[in-house]
Amino acid sequence: MNLNKRPTIKQVAKVAGVSTQTVSRVINERPDVAPETRERILVTISELGYQPSALARSLIQQRSYTLGVVTAGLKHIGPSRTLNGITSAAEEAGYSLLLKELPRYDTEDVVPIFQALLSRHVDGIIWAVPEIGENRNWVDKQSLDLKIPIVYLAMEPKQNISTVSIDNYLGGRIAMAHLLEQGYQRIGHISGPMDWWEARQRVAAWKDALNEANFEARDVYCVEGNWSPASGGLAIEKLFEQYPDMDAVFVANDQMALAVIQAACQKGMRIPEDLGVAGFDNIPESAFFYPPLTTIQQDQHVVGKVAVEETINMIESGWEGLAPPEPKSIKLAPMLVVRQSSLRSLKA
Repeated sequence: MNLNKRPTIKQVAKVAGVSTQTVSRVINERPDVAPETRERILVTISELGYQPSALARSLIQQRSYTLGVVTAGLKHIGPSRTLNGITSAAEEAGYSLLLKELPRYDTEDVVPIFQALLSRHVDGIIWAVPEIGENRNWVDKQSLDLKIPIVYLAMEPKQNISTVSIDNYLGGRIAMAHLLEQGYQRIGHISGPMDWWEARQRVAAWKDALNEANFEARDVYCVEGNWSPASGGLAIEKLFEQYPDMDAVFVANDQMALAVIQAACQKGMRIPEDLGVAGFDNIPESAFFYPPLTTIQQDQHVVGKVAVEETINMIESGWEGLAPPEPKSIKLAPMLVVRQSSLRSLKA
């Protein structure tokens, strides 16, 4: 195929013996074409190597088939996995992405960001920045009339906006239920940074599970980390001092849990006999920890995929010129992955 001389829709129509309008109907998957004619046109398109013009499609349908994506913190596993899910789902749906990575999570001057995306005529926006501290205050205050759909990720559900997130509270309850079922009673917690919404949800799950089981959930039994293995190491040492009778620990992510396992082994503790450990994320490496880590699987790739699907559903619902569709708060359920780090025989 000569890339410098691309076949045109007129050439396809001439070879197939039909009008250009009929070829256009087939390209746009219109139903009003006879099956044998459709097949002849598709064969001709394949033989000629014809590629429909994305620009022409945009002009005809008055859509850019582009989604704006705002993200931050791609050094963390969660945001990078989410972006990967967004990318693959958009490509599958025939949409391009216009990516904007924020230098900081706490960016509040969002007007220039939206203006830049709107100037490129994106059809919808996915705000894939985790909710941290006050970095979402502008959501309630902003008065931008975007005229296009926007879906927010990793934030507490709010009225009048569409959100997609993992049910972090449910994940924490599942992890705690498992540890309690294994006979652990003095369970500590290493949290993520408490200005993160996800971290606060997991702390709430830890506290509620212990309170409902009539066990103590004192503040000194919870130490804050920052998601990194190094912070997990510091946190578990502090927990050992503050909670010497602790027999298990629920860790807010797998990377910090890795440091917990290392520190416990260095003290000569047996896992899970002396200390049960459960993490959160199910990163690929967690199956290769020693011992392998029990954890909560949250599929951030699916979060990105669902966000794209929801945004496109809103676009194709007839957003322009009509009342916007009812906002949705979609929570995806995590699941427990049981491995050796938490399994022990129940005490009589």
